[in-house]
Amino acid sequence: MERGFVNVSSEAGTPGGAAADAPALNREIVNALADLVKQAGAITGSIAASIGIAPSDLLALFKLDGVFTMKELARKMGCDASFITSIADTLEREGLARRAPSQRDRRVKNLVLTPAGVAAKERLMGELATRMPWCYGLDDTERQCFLKLLSKMLASRPGGGELARQSRQAEAEATVRSG
Repeated sequence: MERGFVNVSSEAGTPGGAAADAPALNREIVNALADLVKQAGAITGSIAASIGIAPSDLLALFKLDGVFTMKELARKMGCDASFITSIADTLEREGLARRAPSQRDRRVKNLVLTPAGVAAKERLMGELATRMPWCYGLDDTERQCFLKLLSKMLASRPGGGELARQSRQAEAEATVRSG
């Protein structure tokens, strides 16, 4: 048995076989996910370093799509709004984003990608497409299935509804871009 994969061919079909293998299967899933997260983290860390920013700044660059208030960006990133101030400082210093007053409420600050930020985000997406294992290890159908499974898992956990909605939106956008 290769690490990260479980052979469930014969036991899963027998009475009690699936239940008996559940703990082993769950361990293998956790191991595989941990390895995937570690690999993805190393890749994003490398990409962030090449741009000269922290991985959290890179995540903000990835999440910024249009105009977001700092509070909205914090919600999309799953972090405290006060942390976004530090991210905004870095992105502004690097010329990747700028703060702009909201048209609706001038007390609210929006974070907007600059042309350099848009270009950096496009480079980021290109790097991710060549280096992330699901981009080169899975075909289009498998990637769509992977995204659906991720969305389903995120939606099934308490508080996961917003993350799942964002995943479905990303899936729809990816479908539009590829079609």
